[in-house]
Amino acid sequence: MPQTLKELAASLGAETLGDASLLVDRLAEPLEARAGDLALAVAPKFAKHLQMSAARAAVVWPGANLTELGLEGAIVAPRGRLAMAGLTQQMDQDLAFDGQMGIHPSAVIDPSAKIGEGAVIGPFVVIAADVQIGVNARIGTHVSIGCEVEIGSDVVLHSGVRIGPNVVMGRDCIVQMGAAIGGDGFSFTTAEPSNVERAVRARGEPLEPMDGTWHRIHSLGGVVIGDHVEIGANSTIDAGTIRATRVSDGCKIDNLVQVGHNVVLGEDCLLCAQAAVAGSAVLGDRVILGGKSGVADNLHIGRDVVVGGGAIVLGNVADGVFVSGHPAQPTHEHRAGIKALRRLSKQ
Repeated sequence: MPQTLKELAASLGAETLGDASLLVDRLAEPLEARAGDLALAVAPKFAKHLQMSAARAAVVWPGANLTELGLEGAIVAPRGRLAMAGLTQQMDQDLAFDGQMGIHPSAVIDPSAKIGEGAVIGPFVVIAADVQIGVNARIGTHVSIGCEVEIGSDVVLHSGVRIGPNVVMGRDCIVQMGAAIGGDGFSFTTAEPSNVERAVRARGEPLEPMDGTWHRIHSLGGVVIGDHVEIGANSTIDAGTIRATRVSDGCKIDNLVQVGHNVVLGEDCLLCAQAAVAGSAVLGDRVILGGKSGVADNLHIGRDVVVGGGAIVLGNVADGVFVSGHPAQPTHEHRAGIKALRRLSKQ
């Protein structure tokens, strides 16, 4: 639905330039923009693209000159990506649930389940016994929800999500396609010390054969997820062994991320694609894990820690440290070590 620049700017708390009555119905990159689009050009480096664009309106940086850019109107965005967050929300047509209302007749719902007012349950959804679904929740096609699960209000579960038993999820969460929450943790033991334990003690000596039978440790603790959490496609969060695995309010988890059993994520953590957190690790508030990074089991990562892409954390990390490398160490030390090695190779 077309909106005026004035309406969009008001939703962002932003200022307009030029003709604020211009109507736009789509967001676009400058070189692909049509006359009725709102071009996203949030930095001066996009000025040439705007001059070549057919767009009449754009999101621009403070100090932009409409005449030089060939625009009739604009929204001024001091922080471009924050403006993108608001604009994409305003312009989202929500096609994943387009036209869906109520409970689809193909859904299989146990009689003991309680479905909140205004909830949307899509085709071929399976909801087990004693489940509670909050008001205005939206459950996509082919989602399965295990026994004794609590789903908060305004939660969105996209197609193919799998929720195991004994999971509690707060309000305003989004779970993308194919994510699995509440599966058993990867937890096994042997009758005698395992090869992992023996290898540490052996200090390089060859290991003698042993009874290598793995005995399963069952996962009884479930998962507790806070409010405003987002979980990416095909990511997994394992159930705790005795106590619950916990994901605190505001955490954002990318695609293909593994969160192991008993892990605790503090508030507003950000886990990028293919990151992995091993069992019983505890991450403080606002920790960021770069893509393909890993955290070993039973570690404590302090608040505001940043773990660089591909880094492997094998020891505890103090508050506020930026670490890189394998094994991870403070980034300035890691970079200094690499530079020293390069100097050595040239000698």
